[in-house]
Amino acid sequence: MAATRPRPADALSLGIDLGTSGCRAALLDAHGHVQAFARTDLPPAHQAGPLSEQDPHHWWQALCATTHALLTQLTSAPRIEALCVDGTSGSVLAVDGAGEPLGPALMYDDQRAREEAQRLATVLAAAGQTDSPSSGAGSGLARILWLRARYPDAAHFLHQADWLTGRLMGDYGHSDENNALKSGYDPVARRWPDWLAELALPESQLPRVHPPGTRIGRLSAEAARATGLPAGLPVAAGTTDSTAAFLATGAHRPGEAVTSLGSTLVLKVLAERPVVNKAYGVYSQRLGDLWLVGGASNSGGAVLRAFFSDADMARLTPQLDADTPTGLDYYPLHRPGERFPFNDPELAPRLAPRPADDARFFQGLLEGLAQIEYTGYRRLAELGAPWPVNLRTVGGGSRNPAWTRIRQRLLGVPFVTAEHDEAACGAARLAQRALTTNNNNG
Repeated sequence: MAATRPRPADALSLGIDLGTSGCRAALLDAHGHVQAFARTDLPPAHQAGPLSEQDPHHWWQALCATTHALLTQLTSAPRIEALCVDGTSGSVLAVDGAGEPLGPALMYDDQRAREEAQRLATVLAAAGQTDSPSSGAGSGLARILWLRARYPDAAHFLHQADWLTGRLMGDYGHSDENNALKSGYDPVARRWPDWLAELALPESQLPRVHPPGTRIGRLSAEAARATGLPAGLPVAAGTTDSTAAFLATGAHRPGEAVTSLGSTLVLKVLAERPVVNKAYGVYSQRLGDLWLVGGASNSGGAVLRAFFSDADMARLTPQLDADTPTGLDYYPLHRPGERFPFNDPELAPRLAPRPADDARFFQGLLEGLAQIEYTGYRRLAELGAPWPVNLRTVGGGSRNPAWTRIRQRLLGVPFVTAEHDEAACGAARLAQRALTTNNNNG
């Protein structure tokens, strides 16, 4: 087991979160309090039909602008002792030996790798890996195969967080167990699997994979000049943005769960064993000796906004009677099709009858969403994950007291306030691991 050492009270850890629309950075002190936070917007991805691309150089420019903005908030020279980067899962790019991108990055929602996905499905079936998170045109591995057909001599195929971490260190070819999951990495055996050879994808073109939060290098002098950060700063292996958002909440023990009430409804719970089920889109990311099991419904806040503005919802919320169910049996979907907790691409939205009273209709929608959340955690438990011992909530819906009360009544588990709701804070927590754990990297 790794040895730990005490951390100075004034030590800060830096987390950097790259999303689809911007870069965010947070500095946490030794007690987990945010000392500074900054954000820089990104140009939107170029999208046309199945294509979704971004220029990786825009990521780097946004990162540098964000770290400079962060540092201007501090009144004295900061004692930053480690940093960590998270990025969008499944966003990949090809680079040469110097780490220079050979073309645009394929973003997480790029759908051009359909032929590659069919070939991948054949290989996975032959290997008995039909539940692999790397299957489908939406996987990082399918996109890597698409890139390799166009850049066969690439030195590495990297994920978004991998490339930025490499740019910070001046040392490319590293990844983490969470980002590598959908690119074929086996988190149980902790290695790239043998069946990748059937895809003519040499392991030499894939990054070396580390546990999230492992110290893997130091900030280069060139990156220090660009970011304003101190040269030699320890750099930790990162994670995906959704996992960083989970870590930000403070959940860390088996059975602790986090629901994200955003445009969609995402459920995650820590388990002692991995749970994978392709039919329901359930997979597990490794976090040390634990596993983060997750599922995502197509329902969520986007359905509410199809009927009510934010101002409408704020006006109607005081009129709700959260302890008296409406009896309306809604399944709120924005369009037909559900993936979790039911796998039914034809499932129709159930939004009738609509009462004349807007407050009652609004409460019925919230009750429907709460029922989906309850059923989702039941589904995860049926598949082998623990039932939540407590629950944290992030996203805009977490601020609605009536919705919270409806969910508490239905779920019957303790609700715990999330410590933070920014993924950058979760990345900073991983940087703290690099500070407090002795290892032989970097």
